[in-house]
Amino acid sequence: MKVTGATGPSASQGSRPARAAGGFSVSGGSSAAPASAPATAASVSGVAGMNALMALQGVEDATERRRRAVRRGSGLLDRLDELKLALLSGEAGEGALERLSRTLREDRPEDADPALTSLLDQIDLRAAVELAKADLRRNAA
Repeated sequence: MKVTGATGPSASQGSRPARAAGGFSVSGGSSAAPASAPATAASVSGVAGMNALMALQGVEDATERRRRAVRRGSGLLDRLDELKLALLSGEAGEGALERLSRTLREDRPEDADPALTSLLDQIDLRAAVELAKADLRRNAA
């Protein structure tokens, strides 16, 4: 495939198509068909390689699941502390309740360690109790 630049075709190149208004032209011919076959093969192999890479990134080992579970539990404890400080200072704590609710709704990764699972269950329960108490206070007012 040949692209003619902005200078345009000369008078000696009578067999070529006229230059397009955009400033270049593409020569036709049989050379375009072989060039498209390798491009198609390259794009298919590129997609397959990208799918394999995405699949590998999606695989999560036990260490990463444990790390995510601990991070989520720590986040819930932090939100509970924020709520405690807001209530002790006499504030309504609506922002802290919203953050607690959002963190509690996050997907919790399962861990094979029963002690960690039990601890995370207790943290989740405490957060749910605080949210229920706040809901009762709102409905009573």
